[in-house]
This record gives sequence, structure tokens and C-alpha cells, in this order.
Amino acid sequence: MNSGIDDILKKSIQCIKGVAEKRSKLFHRLGVFSVYDLITFFPRGYEDRSKLKKISQMENGEECTFEGIVISKVAERRIRRGLSIYQMYVKDDTGTVMITWFNQSFVKKVFNVGEHYIFFGKVIGKFKYFEVSNPVYEKVGSGEYKNTMRILPVYSSTAGLSQNTIRTVMENALELVVGKLEESIPDGIRKEYCLCEINYAFSNIHFPRSEEDLNNARYRLVFEELFILQLGLLSIKTALGDGKEGICFGTHDKELTHFLANIGFELTNAQKRVWKEIEEDMESTRVMNRLVQGDVGSGKTIIAALALLKAVKSGYQGIMMVPTEVLAKQHYETLCSLMEKSGVALSLLVGSQTAKQKKEVLSRVEAGEVDIVIGTHALLEDNVKFYRLGLVITDEQHRFGVRQRAVLSGKGENPDVVVMTATPIPRTLALILYGDLDISIIDELPSGRKPIKTYVVNNSMRDRINRFIRKNILERHQVYIVCPLVEESDAIEAKSALELAEKIAKEDFKDLRVGLVHGKMSSLDKDNVMQRFADGEIDILVSTTVIEVGINVPNATVMVVENAERFGLAQLHQLRGRVGRGGYQSYCILYNESKSKIARERMKVMENSTDGFVISEKDLEIRGPGEFFGTRQHGLPELKIANLYRDMDILKKAQEAATEVLRRDKLLREEENIKLKGKIVEKFKGKLKDISLN
Repeated sequence: MNSGIDDILKKSIQCIKGVAEKRSKLFHRLGVFSVYDLITFFPRGYEDRSKLKKISQMENGEECTFEGIVISKVAERRIRRGLSIYQMYVKDDTGTVMITWFNQSFVKKVFNVGEHYIFFGKVIGKFKYFEVSNPVYEKVGSGEYKNTMRILPVYSSTAGLSQNTIRTVMENALELVVGKLEESIPDGIRKEYCLCEINYAFSNIHFPRSEEDLNNARYRLVFEELFILQLGLLSIKTALGDGKEGICFGTHDKELTHFLANIGFELTNAQKRVWKEIEEDMESTRVMNRLVQGDVGSGKTIIAALALLKAVKSGYQGIMMVPTEVLAKQHYETLCSLMEKSGVALSLLVGSQTAKQKKEVLSRVEAGEVDIVIGTHALLEDNVKFYRLGLVITDEQHRFGVRQRAVLSGKGENPDVVVMTATPIPRTLALILYGDLDISIIDELPSGRKPIKTYVVNNSMRDRINRFIRKNILERHQVYIVCPLVEESDAIEAKSALELAEKIAKEDFKDLRVGLVHGKMSSLDKDNVMQRFADGEIDILVSTTVIEVGINVPNATVMVVENAERFGLAQLHQLRGRVGRGGYQSYCILYNESKSKIARERMKVMENSTDGFVISEKDLEIRGPGEFFGTRQHGLPELKIANLYRDMDILKKAQEAATEVLRRDKLLREEENIKLKGKIVEKFKGKLKDISLN
């Protein structure tokens, strides 16, 4: 991109006509700070005001554009103090319609009998005639139509910024840049995938001349966004080891067979299949970068244990990084128990350890006296050095980004990497979003697991549910109660964890032991409460979603979710997976306070299915990807226009194009790819450090 247009795009929005300091602050609330931010602030929808309807064709409840002649003066009626109604009649050659305004006295001076206008508004059927309230209007023959006879964008907004204001500012911004924007996509790709020109795309995504122009513009911009996403991910895959000489681990069949014979259960067919894929990767000279996806309770930990044991028996060290201290301690205890007879030295490294404890662990790890380290973010510190690191495992991919994996990998000489997640993502989406990883899926639960019974209830069932909670606790089981908010909010009528914990502790279950965990607590306090719950010292744990990827408590048999309508289906499924981890029948109670059809539909999915992949497909379909799968939390750039559910076909084309470009020009050094490379580096800022494109 030439420096001239580049400089304009970087300028503050205050350089745009119509945006002074006060208005710029309103745009800041929408995440719009620069000219570039504004032109990529894409409409959330459109109003098609371009098609004229005859008055006789109007339908009750629709918004439409119609043309008519004023046939009466504007009449004023005072209903009460502070409320006046202004009405007139308009006709065409098929009928008559009443136009109504509220408290807009100026319209008396605007309209004259016999004048010809175009109106746009919502039609209301009133007995034998139609009425349109507060319509948009423009006089026929008064020049170019700005608010009628065209397709108009509808933007996400904030108090103080009307749609008309945003549209005017957007038009002014486009005047600054359209005609100057330069292509970053090579001509060959544009031609092959029928992509329109960039200036045309930006003009028509905001102010389309026709539906066809809008579709062409959207296709081009969606393709470009996903193309750059895929190029970035595939480049990261290259940098993290694709093509690099990796470690060729030994087979060690005898030790692994002995280990499996002593764990007390047989692997499921899905576990065997995934282990075979990992084994083949580890025994090859290619660096492994593999995502292991498995529903809650599918047995990912045993796969991790096998991989770690294989690495250790081949003379290497292994890391397992998890998001919380409680989980780190649980994995440490589980692996110690599993590897008791394997002669493996394990250590734990977490933030709450004393400086002396950490120093001792670090010293032993660097000297090669520790084979496997299980820890939290503490493993990322510069002072964590390894004698011979061969395998890196991270649990819960969405808590650790690409960059953190690269930091861990940098502590060894091209170690193999396994990323584990219990967040179910539809396979087609996972294949593309995790473009930097190969994918294995454990799609089978161990035999003997009792399905969790799920019930959707409303507040009228509160007493009955409380009796059910008490019954389970009297049977020496434990209960989770999850809330969507930490503190009370005037804006949202939902139960807060703090408010509810207090009520439960002092009123509903004052004779029981109630604990509280929420995101605003310090990690130390959080881990302390969760550890006490895991140790059986707390009967009821009231929590926000921090326990979604929390702890394994086989004794917990009831999960209650307040305001379940405020959670995504995939998230509800994750929460439900916190129970049913022992041999006891477990239950999930979802309080749904919403009357909406979508909420009922989503709750029905939860009652009818326990398959995380089926649920994630439904979640993506019902809610769209924005809420279902926030790309930012997964360490990926934010998507501004692409919809990962609706645009799956474009996504596949973009991946195909990205693969072909990198096959021909791995480091994007050819002249036609230089601008593309700049876009990728900009898009993946902070995520591409130390890798091939930088």
C-alpha cells in the first residue's frame, strides 16, 4: 500500500468531516478510532428502500417504500399535555394512506396539497385503511435521493449516534479513500476466484447500488479476510515445525504395554485411534503439531500420559501446561498415580509455590533430574530451562494462544506439540480454524458412564429443586450452582454470584457449607476455594463460569445453572461436564427465565443431547459464530465481516487459495505477494513474532 493512502487510513476519525471531539468519543465506544477502523466498521444489516410499492400492495407490519401525492393539509390534534399528533392523507392511483407524526409540529410547514413525495416507513393496518407513523420522506424531483430509493446500511450503534449520523460520516470517510485503496490480493487469485476490485467492494458494502453489487462486495471482503486468516495460520504452522527436522522418538512397546496393563481399564476405540495418530507423529522426523479434541470425560488425560511416557523413555523431558493451579495439581496427582511403576520423575510448577520451592524444581528440571513438569503459566517464564525438552502438551487450547505454544516450543529443539481441548467445535470449522494444527478427535466416551440427566425449569420449581439439592448433599454428594454475573446489574436482570451465594448461605442452605468462586477473586483465593471443594470440605460451590475449565470432582452430582438462557450451548455443555465424572447418576438443572422461541429451542437441544459436537453445531447454527466462538479468546485475529457458519464455502475456497500461494512462495517474497505479506503481519500483530513471515 502506498504511504499516502496508508497515512490517511491511520489518521484519527476526527480528520473526517462531521466528527469533532465529542462525536469521536461516541465512535470510540464502538471500537472505531481511525479512518481504517471506520471503513471496516461493516453494516450489521441493510434496509432495502429501493423498491416502490403501490398503496394497495401494502401489508400490515411491513416496512416499505411508496410514492404518493399529498391530498390534505396536515391536521393537528392535541391528545394531552406533551402529546400532539399531526396527520395528513397521501394517495396514489391504487389507494389512500394516512401519515402520522408525533410531536413534530414542523411538518405543518413542510407539506402542501398536490406535492409529490416518496415515503419509507412501517405500515399499520387500521380497520379499513393503512397508517404509516413517522416515515422517512423525500420530495420527488428535489435531486438525488439520500434516504429513500436505495439500499441503506444499518450499523451497530450507541446512545447519541443515530443511523443517519453514522451514514453521513461513513460517506465522508469513503470520499477520502475510495479510488486510492490498493489491491493486496494477487491478480491471479482475484481472477481465479472472481473477486471484485477493492474500491468497488468498499463502496458497495456500505452503500450498495443493487443487491448484486452488495453480494459481490461482501464475497470479496469475506474472502480477503478469511484468505489472510488462513495464510497467517498456515505460516505459523510452517514456523512451528512443518518441514523442520523433528525428534524421532523410539517405539518402547514393552514399557507402554506394561503401562496400559496397569491402568485398570481398556482404552476406547477412539482413544486407540488417536493414540495411533500421535504415535506415528512421534516416531516420524516431522515436528508434531496436533490438536486432540475430545468431549468432556472422553479420556484425553490418558492419551497425554502415553505421549509423555513415550517421550521420557526415549530420553526426553515433557511439559504439560494447564490453565489453573487446581487443575495442575489434579493432573500432577493423576499422572503420579498412573506412572507410579514406570520409574518417571514428575514435578509441579505453579505460581503459589514459594521462591525456594520453585528454585529447587527449576534446578532439577535444568539438570535433567525431572522427566515431566506439570504447571500453569509459570512454565512460560524465561528462567524455566530444560535439559532436553522433547514434548509440549497444553490443555484447553482456547486459554493459550499460538504465541504461548511457540514460547514453550522454544525451550527445546523443535519439540513435538499436543494441544488438548474439551471445547467441542464442528469438525469442518476446526479443520480450518486450527489451520496450524493437525486434528485428532476422541468421539467416544468410556463404557459405564451414566448419561447426565438434564432438566430445564423455571423459577416456580425453585423449592422443589432446593429439596433435590439437599437430598443429594444428604447422600454425601456435592453441588455446583453457576451464575452468569459477579455482581448485581441494573441493566441486566440476572442473578449475581455474590447475591445468590449470600442468599444460599444465609437462607436456603444455612446449615450447609457454601463456597463462592468468581473471576474478580485473586488466583490464590480462587484456587483455595476450588481445592476445598475438591477435598470435600464444601457442599455447594456457587460460581461464575470460572469453573467451566476447572476441576475434576467425581463426588459432584448436581450442576444448577441460573439464567441458562444467557449462556451459549457449548458453554452449558462444558458446565454440565463438571458433573457425572464418578460412577454416580448426575443431573444438570437449567433455570430458563426467557420466553423467547430461540431460548426454548436452545434449552431443548440441551435436554435432548449429550453429544458436544452435535450441540456445538446447533449452537453455531442458532447463535452464529460471534458469541459461540470468540476468535479473540482463541488467539486469532478478530473477524470483522466473515461469518464462520454462513461463509463456510468461502472459507474453504480461501484455505485452498492460501495453500496454493504458500506452496509457490512459502515466505511470500515474490513481488505480487509483498502487499499480502504486510497485511498478514499487521493482522497477526504480536502473534507472528519469531516466525518465518517476520
